[in-house]
Amino acid sequence: GDQNQGAVFLREFTLIRRESLHDDFLSDLLHNHKTEDPSSRTARSEEDRDSLWDAWGSWSECSRTCGGGASYSLRRCLSSKTCEGRNIRYRTCSNVDCPPEAGDFRAQQCSAHNDVKYQGQFYEWLPVSNDPDNPCSLKCQARGAALVVELAPKVLDGTRCYTESLDMCISGLCQVRRKALPYKPFFLIPPLR
Repeated sequence: GDQNQGAVFLREFTLIRRESLHDDFLSDLLHNHKTEDPSSRTARSEEDRDSLWDAWGSWSECSRTCGGGASYSLRRCLSSKTCEGRNIRYRTCSNVDCPPEAGDFRAQQCSAHNDVKYQGQFYEWLPVSNDPDNPCSLKCQARGAALVVELAPKVLDGTRCYTESLDMCISGLCQVRRKALPYKPFFLIPPLR
């Protein structure tokens, strides 16, 4: 409902939606989010106290250990009325470079399918990057063959949308990543229509 509208806090980078949000996006996150003990909730800010929202929950684990990942936090509407704003916020995390031996993140996800038969045969899978139609799906090509397959509808959070860009995929959607200005510690993203 409308409780998914509003602002998102990001400490280091702004993530701006490149395409419209799918209905199953928030339900996926809510379904996979661990249930918290209400006493572990963060203290409610002045802004939250005057609204119909509960305090923000703790941040999820980072989706990656290096190379830039994403973490999210949830809150719930305390009213039967419509709450203004979003019930989810993101921040980037693990923004340190990965060691060279770690390899490409998308390539790692493709190679994870090397030991799984596809149409009765094993393949060595290589990443297909920079897909303009769906940059956040896991498309891989079989080495030495013209076979290109979507092995997963979504890459893991923190995967770059395009090889020469800092934009990252979060829950299957490409988010534009921009450096925060030094005088502005956080950004608000306008609500979806």
